Amino acid sequence: MSQTAPAAPGAPATQPAEKKEEGSFLWFLIKLVVVVLLFRTLVFTSFSIPSESMMPRLLEGDFLFAAKWPYGYSRASLPLDVDLFDGRVPDGMPERGDVVVFKHPLDRTDYIKRVIGLPGDQVQMIAGVLHLNGEPVGKDRIGDLLVRVRPQGRCAAQRFAERAGDGTLTCRYPQYRETLPGGRSYAVLDFGPAGGNNGYAIDPDNTPPVLVPAGRLFMMGDNRDNSQDSRFPAEPGGGVALVPVENVVGRASFLFFSTDGTAEWVKPWTWFSAARWQRLGTAI
Repeated sequence: MSQTAPAAPGAPATQPAEKKEEGSFLWFLIKLVVVVLLFRTLVFTSFSIPSESMMPRLLEGDFLFAAKWPYGYSRASLPLDVDLFDGRVPDGMPERGDVVVFKHPLDRTDYIKRVIGLPGDQVQMIAGVLHLNGEPVGKDRIGDLLVRVRPQGRCAAQRFAERAGDGTLTCRYPQYRETLPGGRSYAVLDFGPAGGNNGYAIDPDNTPPVLVPAGRLFMMGDNRDNSQDSRFPAEPGGGVALVPVENVVGRASFLFFSTDGTAEWVKPWTWFSAARWQRLGTAI
């Protein structure tokens, strides 16, 4: 009876073995894609801060994770904003004072602001002081915010500009501690009446009272004189008016990276020197 001779040492692998390895790698890639999609759909999504509207808590160049599960899931929670269902499942509501990522009501771009008014609340700004349900919110002066000017950047006004000891141009902004009913507190920037308008058609320091209806949220940026939020009518790339709860993507959780903008692609060492290492892992 004839027998198949064993393969000689050093002979190339058989074709079935090669196909098995290719199939295993392809299956690994499929599983990896599924895991990433599930993670981004159900757990966290990433967001980068593109402006100064949430200073002092968040700086331009910060990168953060937003948790999706605290308020339930909606169309806004899904990758690519896929329109599969209406409302939130389960039906969750942010708390007053939460920092949330949400979709703009008109152009569906991602924004990040602080929740100030819940359904049933009346919100108004009077002479730069936030009023909730007819009562002024506590506002106490604290130490100034010093922030380094990013490349090609500038301070909100010349009076805020100064040079640090090493010659770096910095901005010194007046900072306040705002305390909501129930004790939730956070820092805000307020440039005063002279710095309030910034060319806006609406004075953000003095607004009419707004009653937040069911299913809506009143959002504001912590940089009160440089944030187009619920104080402004909704327009693409601008104000957001009252935001539908179902537009909320998730609750801002913590920073995973931050850069001061001085990095250059052609100089790899600046990728490290530009990082704000002390901000990494900071809770929001």
